[in-house]
Amino acid sequence: MGGGGQLTEPGESGSRRAGGVYTWEEVQSHCNRNDQWLVIDRKVYDITHWAKGHPGGHRVISHYAGEDATEAFTAFHPNLKFVQKFLKPLLIGELAATEPSQDRNKNAAIIQDFYTLRAQAESEGLFKAQPLFFCLHLGHILLLEALAWLIIWLWGTSWTLTFLCSIMLATAQAGWLQHDFGHLSVFKKSSWNHMLHKFVIGHLKGASANWWNHRHFQHHAKPNIFSKDPDVNMLHIFVVGATQPVEASSTKLICMKQPLNIQYDILFNFLPAAHSNCIPLCYSMDLAWSMSYYLRYLCCYVPLYGLFGSLALISFVRFLESHWFVWVTQMNHLPMDIDHEKHHDWLTMQLQATCNIEKSSFNDWFSGHLNFQIEHHLFPTMPRHNYHLVAPLVHALCEKHGIPYQVKTMWQGLVDVIRSLKNSGDLWLDAYLHK
Repeated sequence: MGGGGQLTEPGESGSRRAGGVYTWEEVQSHCNRNDQWLVIDRKVYDITHWAKGHPGGHRVISHYAGEDATEAFTAFHPNLKFVQKFLKPLLIGELAATEPSQDRNKNAAIIQDFYTLRAQAESEGLFKAQPLFFCLHLGHILLLEALAWLIIWLWGTSWTLTFLCSIMLATAQAGWLQHDFGHLSVFKKSSWNHMLHKFVIGHLKGASANWWNHRHFQHHAKPNIFSKDPDVNMLHIFVVGATQPVEASSTKLICMKQPLNIQYDILFNFLPAAHSNCIPLCYSMDLAWSMSYYLRYLCCYVPLYGLFGSLALISFVRFLESHWFVWVTQMNHLPMDIDHEKHHDWLTMQLQATCNIEKSSFNDWFSGHLNFQIEHHLFPTMPRHNYHLVAPLVHALCEKHGIPYQVKTMWQGLVDVIRSLKNSGDLWLDAYLHK
C-alpha cells in the first residue's frame, strides 16, 4: 500500500485459488489481524501474510483490510505496473458481477470524477519532477549548514553569532526535502528516492527513514481517523477534535493545551533499531545514516563549543525546527474533522481532514509547499512544485460535488490551532464535570 520501502518478493498467500467469487459482505468479514483481505480494481487479495513484509509497514496496508483499497493503492504507488507483479501471488478471486465496484456507501460519481481528474493531471505532466528545483533545495541546505559552521569557526562563539548559527541551521529545514524523497516524488526510479531519502533524513537530520515511512504513510492513508492515524493517537497525553474529548472524559485524562509537537520531537530522537517492523538490514542502514549525522555534528562543533555547548546548540536548533514544522503541518489538520472511521471515498476523506493555506512566495517557502495540503494528500507522489497547478482542478471538482474546499490565511491557520485545542479542552472539561 504505502510506497515507503523497497519491495521484496511476497510469500505464499494461502491455500485459496485465484478463481473465487466474493461479495462485499464476505470481504468485509476478513478484517482481523490474522485474516485480512482487500479489493483493488474489483480483484480480491489475501494480504494476511504479505502485510507483515509490506515495504510501507504492516499497519498502513492493514488499515484497508476488508475494504476497497483501489484509490489508496493508486495514490501511493508511482509505478503501478511494477507493483502489479507483487499482487499476483496474493490474488484469490474477484467481486461477484452483481456487486458494485465501491464498498459501503461510497459515491461512485465522485470516485469516477476523481479518477478522470488524476488522469488529466498525469496527461499534463504534473507528476513529473523538475530536477533543478530539488537540486537547488539540497544545495541551499548544504550551503546554510556550511555557512553556519564557518561563521562560528571564523568569528567565535559569541551569543549573537551562536543565535545566528542556530537560525541558519533551523532555516535549512531539510525536513521538507526528506518529505519529498520519502513520498517518491522526485525520481522516476523508487530506489533513487529511497537512497536520497536515507541520506537527507539520516545524514542531514539524524533520523530513521523506515520509521518515518511506516508512520507517515498511515497518516496519509487514514488522516485524522482514530486508531489509524498515529498523528491523532495521543490519548495518553491529550485529546483532540470534538469526539475524542467527550469519549475520553470518563477516563479522567488531562487535556494539555499545547501544540501537537509529539510527532516531530519523536522523529528527531528516534533510534532506527527500535522499529520492530524493519528487517535487520534496515536497522543497520538507518542506524548507520543516523550515526553519520551525529558524528559529523560532534566533530564540527565540539572543538568550538565543547560537548555540553554542542548539545545545548543542537537542542535549541531542534526546538526551533520542531515548532516550525508542527505549527505548519497542524494548521492544515488539527482544526479539521477528527473522528472514527467513516469509510468515505478518497476525495471526501482527504478533504474532511485537510485544508489549504493561501499561496504566496513566503507561504510556499515557509511551509515547504505544504500550504497546498489538500493537493498533497490527494496526490502524495506529485512533486510539490506542481501543487498550485492542480489546485484549480481539485477546487472545481469539489464545487461540483458540494465538498468544502477550505483555504485560509497563514494567520487564520495558526489561530485555528489554538482555537481547536481550546475547544477540545473545553469539551473534555464539560463532559468530565457533567457526566
